[in-house]
Amino acid sequence: MHIREAVITDIKQIQNVRNAVKENTLSNPALVTDQDCQEYITVRGKGWVCEIDNQVVGFAIADLKANNIWALFVLPGFDKQGIGRQLHDSMLNWYFSQTHHSVWLGTAPDTRAETFYRKSGWTETGVHGKDEIKFEMTPEQWNTIQRRKELPPDQYPHG
Repeated sequence: MHIREAVITDIKQIQNVRNAVKENTLSNPALVTDQDCQEYITVRGKGWVCEIDNQVVGFAIADLKANNIWALFVLPGFDKQGIGRQLHDSMLNWYFSQTHHSVWLGTAPDTRAETFYRKSGWTETGVHGKDEIKFEMTPEQWNTIQRRKELPPDQYPHG
């Protein structure tokens, strides 16, 4: 498993992962174009991919312009291997090294993604669009989460 920064030549495989997922599917895959992906990983923010045997099996993209997580997806069959967690953490470490603004994302309710973000320390702040849950992460929350990773559980700060 190898996590690295996404490049333009990854877009085809990124699109394959995005269109293969079983939850949070696109109503119309043509709505997210290769040009959109290129703009998000080269102009608006940055992306990361996870490769196994030269195949992209997951990706994450952060948007600095809208202070948003644009995407975080793992190819079906590669879940529960820590890929999403490593992509998530790489993305947020970079995001908060670039800005002190909170970051938000939207995801469908009653999905594994919703559970993942709750367990990852995101705070539900309302509704996004028609049916999505809106989550936010502040720099302070992220710093606390990172500090806790460095401490034994019996030394976690309270609160």
